[in-house]
Order: sequence, then structure tokens, then C-alpha cells
Amino acid sequence: MKKVALITGASTGIGRQFAEIHADRGGDLIVVARNRDKLESLKAEVESKHSVQVAVIAKDLSQRESAQQLYHEVKGAGIEVDYLINNAGFGGHGKFHEQAWADSLAMIQLNLVTLAELCRLFLPDFVARSHGRILNVSSTASLVPGPLHAVYYATKAYVTSFSNALAEELHDTSVTVTALLPGPTETEFARTSRMEQTDLFAKTASPKLVALDGYDGMLAGKLNVISGASPWQRLMLTMIPFTPKKILLRQVRKMQEYKS
Repeated sequence: MKKVALITGASTGIGRQFAEIHADRGGDLIVVARNRDKLESLKAEVESKHSVQVAVIAKDLSQRESAQQLYHEVKGAGIEVDYLINNAGFGGHGKFHEQAWADSLAMIQLNLVTLAELCRLFLPDFVARSHGRILNVSSTASLVPGPLHAVYYATKAYVTSFSNALAEELHDTSVTVTALLPGPTETEFARTSRMEQTDLFAKTASPKLVALDGYDGMLAGKLNVISGASPWQRLMLTMIPFTPKKILLRQVRKMQEYKS
């Protein structure tokens, strides 16, 4: 029987790569994002290349009731989800007090609340049938505070901590929860937030590589998967516990400042 993967933020970047990887492995899909045209294009491309079925759900997951609506649409369609891939998310560059609160609130809702709610909705089904895998897309940003991206880094810290806690809670079941922690990756997020103009994004990873690492890590039931980080970035990550906090904060801020 084909496995069904529900992928949020599936229209571009890492999410689209998840969809293509899963279809290439012979699985059916539920793809979710705001842009229906991009989802329909993905559906046509994937179904023409692979003998799979793709269900399209256009939905803005930054809205408060969106997770419940999505879950009920899936259940109403009689589709049993095997893999839940929470990929949708966005960031915003700048000082927190200068950013629109509505934008920060939408970020918290999408990156954190909707992700947690989808886990809460689908997990009882997974546990009841002793099968299911969850992949939550976090970030290496979750490992440090993020001056000039304060809310984004904080939401990703939640995602990693939350995913790891769920994994342990489910240790005596056949259900697994994996956190994917990408380093700087070439995505629409980087372009729209102008992060390409910072030292942090001077070198980016391929979204296909990141998605493949995350997908295979999910299947293996890994706790955390770090992908797309350069050897220099990996070295920096190992030094975090030994670096004085004020120095660390200064380093992160400088890496995220726009180049003049």
C-alpha cells in the first residue's frame, strides 16, 4: 500500500523537494500551501512523472483555525496520512520593535502554533494504529538566539525542543518524530527576507539535498538531522556551549546584518 505524506509549504523550496522525493519513492501526496496555482502545477508535474495521486489543499496556515480545517478536510476525504511533514514557515529580518506586530504574530502562528496543533491532531491517529512518522522542519537557528531575527529563531527553538520531547514521549510506540535543522539554504525565504545580502547566506545549500537528508532521517526515525551546514558552520555549532553568550549574540547579529 502506498504511503501518504501530508506536506505543508509544499509549493516551493524544501517543501516542493519533499513532494518530489516522496512521489519518486512511490508515495501519494497531500500538498498544502497558500498558492493554489503553484500546487496545481506541482500536482500536474508529479502525477505525469510518477504513478501517484496528489491531493491539493490551498490554505493559509498562518490563520488561527487553519490546522483544524486542514485536518477535517483530510479526514472528510477519507485519506489516511502516514507521514506528516510540517515544513511551512517564514521569517522576517529587522529589529523586533520596528517590525509590524501583525507580521510577528503570523510568524508565531505558522511556525509554532499551527505546527504544534497539526501534531496534536494527527498524533492520536498515528498512535492508535501504531504507525506514523512526523518530520518538523526547524533550523540550525534553533540552537542560538537570533538578533535581527528574534521571533524566527525563537519559533525554531520551540520546534526543535517540542519535537525532541514528543519523540521521547512516543519511545514505546512505533511512531517517530524527527526535527530537521537546515543551515542556510537557497529558498524563497532567503530571497524575500534579503538574507542573501548577509554573511550568513554567503554560501547556501541545495534545497533538494536538505529535503533528502530530512526525508531519509525521518524514515530512519532519527531525533535530529542537521543538513546544509558548511564545515565552518558545523564547527561554530559545536562551539556554542563554550562561547560566552554576549560574544555569541554579537557574532550572530553581525552575520545577519545587511552588507553595505
